[in-house]
Amino acid sequence: MGLPALAHGEPIMNARRRYSPPKVIRETTLTEALAYVGRPPLEQRQMSMLASDQSKSDSFIFYAGQLDILRRPAVAIVGARDVSELGKKRARRLARELADRGVVVVSGLAKGVDVNAHQAAMDAGGFTVAVIGTPLQQAYPAEHASLQELIADDHLLISPFADGTRVFQSNFPKRNRVMAALTDGTVIVQASDTSGTLHQAAECQRLGRWLFILKSVFDDPSLKWPRSFASYEKTVIVESTEDVLARLIV
Repeated sequence: MGLPALAHGEPIMNARRRYSPPKVIRETTLTEALAYVGRPPLEQRQMSMLASDQSKSDSFIFYAGQLDILRRPAVAIVGARDVSELGKKRARRLARELADRGVVVVSGLAKGVDVNAHQAAMDAGGFTVAVIGTPLQQAYPAEHASLQELIADDHLLISPFADGTRVFQSNFPKRNRVMAALTDGTVIVQASDTSGTLHQAAECQRLGRWLFILKSVFDDPSLKWPRSFASYEKTVIVESTEDVLARLIV
């Protein structure tokens, strides 16, 4: 399939509304998806940790939209749900500048950093991909229902969870692993020492993907977690978007 033309995003209101799930949902194995979009495969032990049924050696993903989008360079932008105003601005600027250079912006459709990254990428006329921690038939949080529908229709919506899967907090580390696997790297915009975002940082290290940490985060004396990733050979301290782009083929 050829790559689709870029679609411009529209501003999304956060008002709660009834969610309309995608009419067409496809499934594939994560192994097949990684091969199709040109990302490095996972080791068997990594794949088995993803599989919902431990007797199986692979994990399924469910998606709505254009899987071809991920054939482009793709970077996840993630961070705190309770993000500061400065963090929001940094997430939006980074997403906008990456989208301007043809990089797909991936995130988890959560409050805070995620929703700002998705929206800024669309506002810039770029593509965005949401990897969510619920089945595609659900919208969480509810106020992002309109945005989730738009991403499913015009971009790409992915979940590792089949219809009917019960939602627990433990779903989200699996979501982070899939997001890390399907991207070239992850940028952490803002995260505390107890943030769930750190699952994604750990997945980048396990899977051999780039881990980008904003300099403002790395230099924050109140945080311990950035130092624990300093020795990872693919950790990059980001002072500008060029630090991210330099590690990608764009």
